[in-house]
Amino acid sequence: MASHAQSLTPPIKPAAAAPDAFTVAAIAIVAYALASVLHEGVGHGGACVMTGGHPLVLSTVHFECDKDNRIIDAGGTVVNLVAGFIFLMLSRLVSRSAHLRYFLWLLMTINLLQGGGYFLFSGFGNIGDWAAVIQGLRPAWLWRVLLIVVGTTSYYLFVWIAAREMRVFLGGPGASRMQVARRLTLIPYFTGGILSCVAGALNPVGMILVAISAAAASFGGTSGLVWMSQLVRRENAVSTTDAPLPVLTRSRGWIAAAVIVGALFIGFLGPALFFGNRAGH
Repeated sequence: MASHAQSLTPPIKPAAAAPDAFTVAAIAIVAYALASVLHEGVGHGGACVMTGGHPLVLSTVHFECDKDNRIIDAGGTVVNLVAGFIFLMLSRLVSRSAHLRYFLWLLMTINLLQGGGYFLFSGFGNIGDWAAVIQGLRPAWLWRVLLIVVGTTSYYLFVWIAAREMRVFLGGPGASRMQVARRLTLIPYFTGGILSCVAGALNPVGMILVAISAAAASFGGTSGLVWMSQLVRRENAVSTTDAPLPVLTRSRGWIAAAVIVGALFIGFLGPALFFGNRAGH
């Protein structure tokens, strides 16, 4: 009888192996730094050049141009959103390298969340890029409400997309899936936030930018990473027929890249790069 009952007992699935914390943090450093450069340098900087302006200052938390217009103000968020969807498509082309796919997934997530989060930030606080974009438009309250609605809707959508795309990194039963999901989301959230604030503290404008730009964009803008793992509980949101990728093991290459990128990000872009004369600005 005992052997018969034993045969009816379903096999226990092995728990999912935990991703290496140092490697996850290293990938986060590279991804957060690149997302910042995309927003400030490619977004605001590119819009400045395209509209006939000349770049003056580039740091991790701000960009200055010798002219001001709505296109320049909106450029950072637009590039974040476009880049986010490009990284989404690129990540789906990667089927073997867990490290590369996670890097692309994290780039997608950071860019989309910071893009959608900026609408909310400016709508509620009436500060930042999109407050400048809607400045002078009437009625002002309606434009702020519109920013809040667009921001709330897009932000939840982006969190949901990121949770679905994260499914290839998860394996094993529900409890271990949650543990893996938390490690893949909470480690980059705190790593990226600390990196952004440390680099932002060196900016030449003052500590106010640490609060309204560095902390807001990292700890605030990507706060969806904190609660994204809860969507893993909803099997319909994360179930997949795709073969899971191997666990993220220790990668000396990614750790070395993080040391180099982090040093450049903090040491060069933190204090800002200056282009030409600012006297007339």
